[in-house]
Amino acid sequence: MKALLAAIALAASAASALAQMTPVGVWRSVDDKTGESKAEIRIAESGGALAGRIEKTLRKDAKPDAVCDECTDERKGKPIAGLEIIRGGKKAEGKDVWEGGRILDPENGKEYRASFTPIDGGKKLEVRGYLGPFWRTQTWNRVQ
Repeated sequence: MKALLAAIALAASAASALAQMTPVGVWRSVDDKTGESKAEIRIAESGGALAGRIEKTLRKDAKPDAVCDECTDERKGKPIAGLEIIRGGKKAEGKDVWEGGRILDPENGKEYRASFTPIDGGKKLEVRGYLGPFWRTQTWNRVQ
């Protein structure tokens, strides 16, 4: 009986660890320039593609009724809280990276090609936005 319980506990912890090697979850974004926490973003997966929304803004100077003034598509004028900033991105075959997605920076309204790579056992997410040959990387911390 002890061996069975130990095997179940081991399998459960292994499954939990594997489940963490995904961008799906809630993340705290961190400004790559200031190191300040900016927002909490919930990433979900539907049909194999990622979608992410801002759950809450964490900046000290954030206005609770802020909208995306800089957006140029259907998100223009939409509240920052609940704003979809990640669209697409599918798991690359044989790698722990989700590629081919887009990420919106609501501060400037620009949308970038993006990749999402869980690191540090899934405790962190490397978010890389690309514009032409240039890129910027942020490391987000898992909240859930």
